[in-house]
Amino acid sequence: MNRLYHFPLSPFCRKVRLTLAEKKLEVELVEERYWEPSADFLRRNPAGKVPILKMDSKLMTESQAICEYLEDSIPTPTLMPRDADGRFEVRRLCAWFDDKFHKEVTSNLLYERVNKKVMKLGYPDSKAVKFGAQRIKYHLDYMAWLLDQRRWLAGDVMTLADFTAAAHLSCLDYISDVDWNRSANVKDWYAKIKSRPSFRPLLMDQVPGFPPPSHYADLDF
Repeated sequence: MNRLYHFPLSPFCRKVRLTLAEKKLEVELVEERYWEPSADFLRRNPAGKVPILKMDSKLMTESQAICEYLEDSIPTPTLMPRDADGRFEVRRLCAWFDDKFHKEVTSNLLYERVNKKVMKLGYPDSKAVKFGAQRIKYHLDYMAWLLDQRRWLAGDVMTLADFTAAAHLSCLDYISDVDWNRSANVKDWYAKIKSRPSFRPLLMDQVPGFPPPSHYADLDF
């Protein structure tokens, strides 16, 4: 059995979970308290991060590397374009969300509101939360601009770029930090992703002490 060491509200873990589900690979989920690293956990990944995917005798880390490995080893259904320009655009957008969006939004909203409490690191920093709430508007507007020109974020077909963005937004939607009324295009795009069978397990996630809002699992949100 394949095994994924993860944390439910990690966007990086969610991206891998979506990719595994699209590729129809069964996986055992093992929740990892990565902020309290055990010796076994650090042996699996000395960087002390999740996700960690165990497949056969291999241990794989780093969400983008894992997803591209899955794409290369199980090419159907495809989540990366075959042409160089298309692959570049997907990778650019994956980096946008995993780097820029994560730094400006996810870390300032999700980590301040949820992770600090779970990890017992004190109270949210109100300045960080305010900054994250401001910056998410910019990112939603950028997504709206992309979707004005394309059916999906990176082009006319769904790719890993869409899963990367949806992984981050789904974590923020769990704590009601996404204004879906800001852009009809972005809301419609997320509704399409949210309705996929691969997305359903994410909608069942629960973090003790943080119940999701009623619209979180609603496909007609």
